[in-house]
Amino acid sequence: MISRFGATRNYEMHLTERKGKCDYDVPRDLTPEELAEVERLVNEVIARDLPVEAEVVPLEEAQGKYDLWKIPKDVREVRIVRIGDFDATPCSGEHARSTGELGRFVIVSVDRKDDGLLRIRFKLREGAPN
Repeated sequence: MISRFGATRNYEMHLTERKGKCDYDVPRDLTPEELAEVERLVNEVIARDLPVEAEVVPLEEAQGKYDLWKIPKDVREVRIVRIGDFDATPCSGEHARSTGELGRFVIVSVDRKDDGLLRIRFKLREGAPN
């Protein structure tokens, strides 16, 4: 979403075992074709079966490399979650061991929240990500 559609960051992410939602500050609504492209790209990453690993680094090391806007001011160490060579981001949540464990990513709805953020709701279905 950041590299393809101009979002500056993911503002919120909530994921349970089989469904989730992400909020982005995308400046416009996405077309059905663009949403299909998002599904395709996410499923390509899932199909790569990338390892998901976490490490704790000093705050000073993380500054300038990662978006730390949600990190409390008194934190001295930051947990960084890496998804193979695809992404690395601060996160305190639980994660799969690899992207291949996720199944197929399917967008179920897209809407605008009151604050203008684009919310994408999705499900993770059983089976290969195609």
